[in-house]
Amino acid sequence: MSIAPPWRCVWRWRGCRILPVTTRNPRRLPFFVYGTLRPGEVNHDAYLRGRTETEEPGRLDGAVLYDGPGYPYAVEEPGPAAVRGELVTARPESYDRLLVELDALEECVPQDPASLYVRVARDVVRLRDGAAVRAWVYVAGPVVAGRLRTGGRRIHAGDWLGHG
Repeated sequence: MSIAPPWRCVWRWRGCRILPVTTRNPRRLPFFVYGTLRPGEVNHDAYLRGRTETEEPGRLDGAVLYDGPGYPYAVEEPGPAAVRGELVTARPESYDRLLVELDALEECVPQDPASLYVRVARDVVRLRDGAAVRAWVYVAGPVVAGRLRTGGRRIHAGDWLGHG
């Protein structure tokens, strides 16, 4: 039997940074949203309003942001880049249905490399205290990520809300 340590090493450009880990239920991870699901954006009201416990600023390290047609794509890439967004903790009674709805919204089809997005568990830095929080993140699917790397328009600040 192994017990996970109460910390996690998060690789940054200049090496490992030790952060405390906070995840209440590893089967029901919070979501990290960085585009149309953020507060004030069109899909926030449609999918998240009234279904969340908390929404807190966060940062996904080791990813870059690309401008898509109407919404952004996070693409994992080693290095100092980061994507800014919100860590969203769903209400327990809403979680299962919300997960299905978000997968459908993001056109996330497990095991399909042609999916627009894939849902992956990643450590996200919660900005208020610097804690690493394991969360679901929708990143560009492999085919989409390849296209974006070769011809996409990168959002260098890593924040879709301010890229205008």
